[in-house]
Amino acid sequence: MTILKEAAATEPAAFADPAHAGVAFDWPANTRRPVARAKTASSALFMSETIDGLNAGAHFLDRLSASEQTRVHAAGRTITVPQGEMVFSQGDGHDGIFIIRRGQVRVYYTAPSGREITLAYWTPGHFIGGPEISGGGIHMWSGIAIEACEITALSGPALEKLLTGMPRFALALIDGLIAKGKCYSSMAQILGTRSVIERLAQFLLTLSELHGVADGDTIIINRKITHDQIAAMVGSTRQWVTMMLKRFQNRRIIAIDGSTIRIRRIDLLEQILFKD
Repeated sequence: MTILKEAAATEPAAFADPAHAGVAFDWPANTRRPVARAKTASSALFMSETIDGLNAGAHFLDRLSASEQTRVHAAGRTITVPQGEMVFSQGDGHDGIFIIRRGQVRVYYTAPSGREITLAYWTPGHFIGGPEISGGGIHMWSGIAIEACEITALSGPALEKLLTGMPRFALALIDGLIAKGKCYSSMAQILGTRSVIERLAQFLLTLSELHGVADGDTIIINRKITHDQIAAMVGSTRQWVTMMLKRFQNRRIIAIDGSTIRIRRIDLLEQILFKD
C-alpha cells in the first residue's frame, strides 16, 4: 500500500469531507480548550506517545558524584564537532560511545534507496553511538551535529576500564541503556501501530509541548523544522508531509508563516489520535 493510499484508508473523521463528516469546523472560538502546555528545556526529541521520559537518558550519570563524573570525562577525549559535520557514520567501524556535553546530534538510518528515518535528536547529557558499547562491529546509525557540539569520546578500552573499576558507572551505563531501549521500543510501537497521519499529528503535539509558546488560543512552535526533517521523523516523504501540512492548513488546524508553524486547533490534532 502506498503512503497516499494509506492516508486515504486510515483518514480519521477530522479529515473527511465536511459534508459527510460529523465534525464541525466552524465551532465558536469559546469552545476551544485553553492553551496550557508543558515546557521541557533542552529535551531530546523522538517519536513517542508522551513527552514523559524523552529526556530520561540525559541523567544517566546523575548517580555518580561530581568527582566520578569528572573521572569519566577524563577517561575519554574531548572533541568538538562543527554544525553539519558527522559524529559517526552508518557502516563505519565501532569503537566506543560519545557523551554529548554541548549541542545537539541527530541520529538517523539511511536505507539503500536513500530514504532516511530519524531515531532521535539527542541533547546534552545523552550518550550516542550504540547499541555496541565497548567496540567491535559497525555503526548501525549515523550521527550528525545539528549545532556545534562538544563531545566526550570514550573508546572501548576506556569504557571497559571504567566499568571494571567503577561499579557505580556500570550501573549508570545500564540506566542509559534502559533509556535507549525505551526510545527504540517507542519508535517501533508507533511505526507499527499508528498510521502516518496519526504519527504526523503526534509529532506536532510533541513539538507543541516541548517548544510551544502560547499566543492567545493558539500555540507557536518555537523550533525551526523543515518538511524533510518532519518526514524523516514520521517515516514518510517530503512530498507527503507538504501535502498533509497544506491540508491541515485548509482545515484550519495549523497555520504556517514561512518556517513557523502555529497550532490553531489542538483539539482537532488530538481527535486524530483519539478518534475512538
